[in-house]
Amino acid sequence: MSTFFREDIEGLRAIAILLVVAAHAGVPWLAGGFIGVDVFFVLSGFLITGKLVQEATATGRISLLPFYVRRLRRLLPALLLMLLVVGLASTWLLSPFEQSEQLFTAQMAALWLSNFHFALGNFDYFAAGSETNLYLHTWSLGVEEQFYLVWPALVLWLLARDGERGVARLRIGMGVVLLASLLACIALTRTAPLLAFYMMPLRAWQFAAGALVWLVFARTTPASPRLTRAAPGLGLLGLALIVACGLLLDAQRAYPGAWALLPTMGAVLVVLAGSLPGGQRGAGALLSLPPLQWLGRISYSWYLWHWPVLLLGVAYTGSQAPEYRALLVAVSLALAAGSHALVEAPLRRWRQWLAFPRTAVLVSLASMAAMVALATHWTRQASDALQTPALQRYAAARTDAPAIYAMGCDDWYRSATVRTCSFGSEQAPRTAVLMGDSHVGQWFPAVHRALDNAGWRLLVITKSACPMVDAPIFYARIGREYTECAQWRDAALQKIQALKPDLFIFGSAPAAFTPQQWTEGTARVLARLSPAATRIVLLADTPALPFDGPQCLMQQALRPAWLADARRCTSAPGNADADAIRRSLQATASRFANVEFVDLRPHVCPDGLCRAELDGRVTYRDNQHLSGSFAESLAPEMARALRVAAQ
Repeated sequence: MSTFFREDIEGLRAIAILLVVAAHAGVPWLAGGFIGVDVFFVLSGFLITGKLVQEATATGRISLLPFYVRRLRRLLPALLLMLLVVGLASTWLLSPFEQSEQLFTAQMAALWLSNFHFALGNFDYFAAGSETNLYLHTWSLGVEEQFYLVWPALVLWLLARDGERGVARLRIGMGVVLLASLLACIALTRTAPLLAFYMMPLRAWQFAAGALVWLVFARTTPASPRLTRAAPGLGLLGLALIVACGLLLDAQRAYPGAWALLPTMGAVLVVLAGSLPGGQRGAGALLSLPPLQWLGRISYSWYLWHWPVLLLGVAYTGSQAPEYRALLVAVSLALAAGSHALVEAPLRRWRQWLAFPRTAVLVSLASMAAMVALATHWTRQASDALQTPALQRYAAARTDAPAIYAMGCDDWYRSATVRTCSFGSEQAPRTAVLMGDSHVGQWFPAVHRALDNAGWRLLVITKSACPMVDAPIFYARIGREYTECAQWRDAALQKIQALKPDLFIFGSAPAAFTPQQWTEGTARVLARLSPAATRIVLLADTPALPFDGPQCLMQQALRPAWLADARRCTSAPGNADADAIRRSLQATASRFANVEFVDLRPHVCPDGLCRAELDGRVTYRDNQHLSGSFAESLAPEMARALRVAAQ
């Protein structure tokens, strides 16, 4: 059976891309759709290994140059088109501050290296996370291209022109690759999850799994009638396993690790079933339906376009509403269909690629270099724009953070060490403690000014992204449970219990806790502190913006008139989840006689509207943290809330 085209594989591509797009579009019951990428890896291992072995056994060699030309012809034109259009759109829709980081990633993507960027990038806590990067999805293309680079050499080395003995050796070699890569992936998912997720050697086991299906089952007809009879059921089981992973997995668990075995096995079963006589029944029949065949054909183009269209759409509209996301998905599908029809498919059929392979490689490399040069030019333009007086005050707001961060009071996830910063006289008769995550640390300028007199000493103990809730938390940004947070919180609470402060101020940003965890986890913290502190103030969290405040103001200042919108960088305060958390904390505070719940939201968002700029001040330095100068301006309100004399 030929491996060059199979309807079940084309349909499986459609299922994979549907899962990926659904997860990225925020479909709540398909949060695990990211596993579609795992399916693509298995398919690549199956198809590429099959083609290489067929060529090697038929001719005794593998022609590397034509192989690489075919891969470039398949992937590069559509990729460069996406990078060009999205890069140009970003210069219109994004602020200059955003453009620099985005365009650097575009350069890495043009060189098939963006997975290295995301795996090794040492992101600052207050920098935008990778989930806001227009080119985040290109990490898997980097993995694929690196696979294409090394796989032919591995196959050729193991075959060694040795007939069936070489094929047997290749099976063993693929088994070794699968086992070694899988074990390393599971181990590093615990200790270095970004490497396990983004790096090709840690994903090689999925390619090897696909390769083994071809080598063991697809290359020759299996002799087992029982296996042949089971083919339809195996395909349906594999398809069900893939869909179940999309429904049941989510980003709140360490991945890939052992969890990735499930979608990988699902893809293996579907491809295995289709490789057996009669395997086109069952899952094969479903996957051969015309709509899935069409989606499978354009799956690569849709993968390229869906993610940047979703992010740029949010940047323009400022809305995450489901109806907007559905519209953006439709736009990306239309772009994918056009890209496939006008660029991808015609160039794949253009025979000059293989007629002049060296020229094709040189032109490809020159095109990649041109994209890098163009992104460099756009980056310089963005840097120049940031120097204009109109934007400098907005750019300055990005770094308008409390002084505690420059002093090294906060160590994020890198350690569990309790770092205390002290302000005021050591001999002050009264001691206050400000403790929590960055959403509490943002209030330091206001608290410091409110307590800045001879009667108070202020201690600041913070750890970014670490809630003051006694419950384990999985931190998606580092890809694992945030164990340093629990260790730090316990040590910090012991320190405060011994200190016995006159005033203790704390709070937490929203986190992925259940209502019961919010209530009981906060109550356990208060049960430890209430006997030790004279007064405790539990601060309600400030509303987050659905956009980055300074960046929105920059976008509005620079955007061409024909792209202007009615949005004025404002939003309603709160949402259903934030309101539920607020009610849980308020109820918990009421259990303790010396605990007060303080909500400064009316002063942050007066008149029921949160603004990126208020009375000439930039209110937020990103989408969720108040700027230091705005927080300091609320010192009188903070003083009244703490019942101390304002300075």
